[in-house]
Amino acid sequence: MHDGETPEAPTPDGPTLPAAEDLRAAVGAWLGYMAHELGRADNTLVAYERDLRQLLAWLERDLGRAPALADLARIDARQLRGFLASRRQAKVGSRSLARSLSGLRTFFRWLEREDVARNRAIREVARPRVGHGIPKPLSVEKAAAVVDGGMAAELDWIAARDAAVLLLLYGSGLRISEALGIARREAPTGERQVLRVVGKGGKERLVPVLPVTQAAVSRYLALCPYPLAPDGPLFLGAKGGPLSPRIVQLLMERMRGALGLPDTATPHALRHSFATHLLSAGADLRQIQELLGHASLSTTQVYTEVDRDRLLAVYDKAHPRAHPKA
Repeated sequence: MHDGETPEAPTPDGPTLPAAEDLRAAVGAWLGYMAHELGRADNTLVAYERDLRQLLAWLERDLGRAPALADLARIDARQLRGFLASRRQAKVGSRSLARSLSGLRTFFRWLEREDVARNRAIREVARPRVGHGIPKPLSVEKAAAVVDGGMAAELDWIAARDAAVLLLLYGSGLRISEALGIARREAPTGERQVLRVVGKGGKERLVPVLPVTQAAVSRYLALCPYPLAPDGPLFLGAKGGPLSPRIVQLLMERMRGALGLPDTATPHALRHSFATHLLSAGADLRQIQELLGHASLSTTQVYTEVDRDRLLAVYDKAHPRAHPKA
């Protein structure tokens, strides 16, 4: 997108919580604890606050007034199930519901540990069953078409920016938040062939940067019309603010139409493609785990199922005994 890009990324600050003053203060203290003591990422804090806001808004409708700490201490499992049911009626999927419930449990545990309020009803609510999702990577050819899409526009700084971001997602396996969290002083150019990335939970890892990615970042820097502060974001939006993840998502939506890509072709699919293509080329699963920043190998092992399907398809097509003669 060019000058018609949507506004920059929203700030985590939102309207006043639908809660009494004591509960608002407790939520603020909890979010502060999660940010400063546990180092939770901004995106995680935004999600926690959103989950609580939804619960409190539902409670406010049920009570006819803003809920207070005493109301959270009295809420029972039946009410909590009713809240989750209302979210499901609003077309919220099981995975999002499970994440929401996990965040709410974290808040209730903190209330008890800090001796602010005590209610264990939330532990009686079963976690929504989440299906075993298989990553849907792009083919090597389709992934190459995506990352090559912006390379031809020699004088368009936004196209240069988009190409650099997409190459970081596919070439280094970054999440959108990780790519957009890179500071100008950390720009992978010149001799910098390795990038230090801060992932989920503040966990750091080192990822390699391909020469083509370095060239794309350098081209973006040469064309960017805005001054870039050393500690400020590397990637900017059309109006000079931090680039919003939504802009990258919309870019992929446009590419789906232009390149005939499936609906599963999202920015995160480029990260899936990075892992799957490495595995197909013989990379070790442990190495891929480290490159992706997965805390557990079991999270990475899901890519073996994708690769298994590919190998079985190749076997079925190529093995001389796969199709007995009629």
